[in-house]
Amino acid sequence: MSTTDRLPGLDLLRSVAIVWVMLFHSFLLGGLGPDWSWLSRFGWMGVDLFFVLSGLLIGGQVFARMAADGGRLSFRDFYLRRALRILPAYWVVLALYALWPGFREAPGIEPTWKFLLFVLNLGIHYEQNAAFSHAWSLCVEEHFYWLFPLAAVLMLKRPSARRFALLCALIVGGGIALRSLIWLHGMQVDPTYTRNWFVEDLYYPTWCRLDGLLCGVVLAAIKTFRPTAWQRARRHADTAAVGGLLLLVVSFALFNDRVGLLANAVGWPVLSVALGLIVFSAAARDSLLGRMDFVAARWLAGISYSLYLVHKAVYHLVQQHWGTALQDSGWLAFLVYGGTAVAAGALLHVTVERPCLRLRWRVARNEGVAGA
Repeated sequence: MSTTDRLPGLDLLRSVAIVWVMLFHSFLLGGLGPDWSWLSRFGWMGVDLFFVLSGLLIGGQVFARMAADGGRLSFRDFYLRRALRILPAYWVVLALYALWPGFREAPGIEPTWKFLLFVLNLGIHYEQNAAFSHAWSLCVEEHFYWLFPLAAVLMLKRPSARRFALLCALIVGGGIALRSLIWLHGMQVDPTYTRNWFVEDLYYPTWCRLDGLLCGVVLAAIKTFRPTAWQRARRHADTAAVGGLLLLVVSFALFNDRVGLLANAVGWPVLSVALGLIVFSAAARDSLLGRMDFVAARWLAGISYSLYLVHKAVYHLVQQHWGTALQDSGWLAFLVYGGTAVAAGALLHVTVERPCLRLRWRVARNEGVAGA
């Protein structure tokens, strides 16, 4: 997406998502204290917001290209763009984790091959190997990149709104059933969590976390293939944002017991719909949320990927060197930890991520690929 195509509302949501995740991971430092725990408690939902945004943006790119090219898609172009977007910064941070033990926010780390193959989230021993465990969400994203283009090509060979709706219903219903079975089995064999099966079997695996990506893809499909319906719905974009916020409050209630059956059975689709309504509202400049254009939000959104990669390790390094001096210093500690992480994320973005993004644009321009 070029700067002229950039949607300020989505940038705002991306910046909210990364800050929310960073606040959640303050538990590594002992948390924000009882007065501010409400800021961080549900911060893990920032990842689900990233999933909805990814489903919309990647789904939109794939659908738009196929609609313009008679249902065809260049897998080479798609995967080349994704590789240049994701891999360089990821490999740099992975090398730091692998070669510099002092960089790790936890002593143990899974074997490097699991990170390279993006299968960390399918067999992690979380209690022993928590370092760089937040790469689980990148694994979910990569699996989406691998499978979604193929699914889109197969689906559009014989396009049918009814079959698409049925497939979506099967994915949502199957996810509810699968998570429920995993939860019931876990509580039966290990009710005291001697192994952190909630994280390892429920929270991390891709097949349990499809709701947010699916919600974004549905938005992308409506925008591409039902443009009249999309434009009619845009008249109610502000109402959608209000509805999304109210449904988000319902999600907070469902996830009051984050490891409970209700949360893990129906909480994920409810949360995804809530975030989807908010993302829909922000997806054009004709809504209040879509017109919120802040320089800081644009900049933070731009470095959000690099910042996500490094923030936990930077927290650890700051704590190692200045933790004693910052103890009980309130907002000063928050600013130092957060500011240092943002600086490190910006450095990674400028030195690694941005040059590769420029290369991606050059490749796309040379090959006549739009919207890279």
